[in-house]
Amino acid sequence: MCFGSALADVQRYARWLATAGVERGLLGPREVDRLWQRHLLNSAALAPWLPARGSVLDLGSGAGLPGVVIALLRPDLEVVLLEPLLRRATFLTEVVADLQLPRTEVVRARAEDYATSNPESVDAVVARAVAPMGRLIGWASPLITQGGFLLALKGETVSQELDAAEATRQDWGMATAEVHPVATGTSLTQVVSMRRVGPITAAETAARSSGSAKPAHPARQRDRAQRRKR
Repeated sequence: MCFGSALADVQRYARWLATAGVERGLLGPREVDRLWQRHLLNSAALAPWLPARGSVLDLGSGAGLPGVVIALLRPDLEVVLLEPLLRRATFLTEVVADLQLPRTEVVRARAEDYATSNPESVDAVVARAVAPMGRLIGWASPLITQGGFLLALKGETVSQELDAAEATRQDWGMATAEVHPVATGTSLTQVVSMRRVGPITAAETAARSSGSAKPAHPARQRDRAQRRKR
């Protein structure tokens, strides 16, 4: 995969990862030698499935993988790097400033807190090495607009993760996942694409408007409704 006109900036970002990223514990020292294949090319594998326009949120951005790579490849998109830990958020803020990414915002928050405080949904949520698919769907779905996508980078266990997450997928109004094997150098990664077909629920809208509570999981909403009927 070629980074094209973004190559110089991706190289600059790679230097950040190999120096300050290692020094601050965001990347293991053994990862430097395989930085391009395992991390940068891996992150770029999402490019064909990104929305044609709009906004993308990198859930649990960490050192900025894949969010910073996406921002460099697609400067036309609005990119949110969502990261709850101060040390990582500080690193991301410095990287974004140095790379001069005016359409990229670093937000220090957890997914559930961001969902309640931000009235706008995004067109795509991307994630890499964050959580198994079940938890990932629960965190990401409230952030995605109807018709938008969850895009996750996964490994060999993706089929088992998706099987285990089937009930959660249905609860959150997500379509059946599509899995796309992508060769990144000498390795293979799995891009999981899952579209939100269900509408934003009233509970999610109310929670975002009030900013006081996170939206309840659909299954828990049904349980509460059934208990009230008894």
